[in-house]
Amino acid sequence: MAMQPRYHLVTMFHAVNLQGNQIAALLVAISFAAGLNVYATVATLGILAHANLLQLPSGLHALADWWIIGACLGLFAIEFVVDKIPVVDLMWNALHTFVRVPVAALLAFGATSQLSPLKQMLATIIGGAIALAAHGSKTALRAVVTPSPEPLSNTALSLGEDVLAVGLTWFATAHPYSAAVLVLLFLTIIAVLIRKVSRALGMMFRSSKLSLL
Repeated sequence: MAMQPRYHLVTMFHAVNLQGNQIAALLVAISFAAGLNVYATVATLGILAHANLLQLPSGLHALADWWIIGACLGLFAIEFVVDKIPVVDLMWNALHTFVRVPVAALLAFGATSQLSPLKQMLATIIGGAIALAAHGSKTALRAVVTPSPEPLSNTALSLGEDVLAVGLTWFATAHPYSAAVLVLLFLTIIAVLIRKVSRALGMMFRSSKLSLL
């Protein structure tokens, strides 16, 4: 009798995560999460799949391998420490532009192997673009916070990103549509902030030019 709730839970997760549009919604969420912390995202997906709480698309079955999970957990442990050291975190995040975005694109590519080549490529580009938006906003925010004289803000921000990456990935496996809506909300906020910052910088540039005349 004690095993019945788990059986129903597993069955529910399988039913939720392998249905057409739900996979697309899941990809939107995990692409954003990968842009924040790719190792935590891949490790979470792998652990859930290995525990039979998530049935991954055929192109992503390798994520459930313990070698992949172990490697990602090890790299996550390194990032957990490095990402909380001011200045060092900026270099780490700059280098991971060439890790987070490509891996997110590969996740999207593997998850859509059943689609036509054109649709698969489109999904790959969208996955990479979402990851780039998340990664870019994270890096920009770090550049603003790092010069702060007190050390807690950088650590708190890093912890929040770790929790968001893991939590969003887990949440997306149970509620893919809700997770995708959350990501779209995040992306909208990012777009608005970028527009405001661009306008402010433009005004500063124009005013500095006028002062020199």
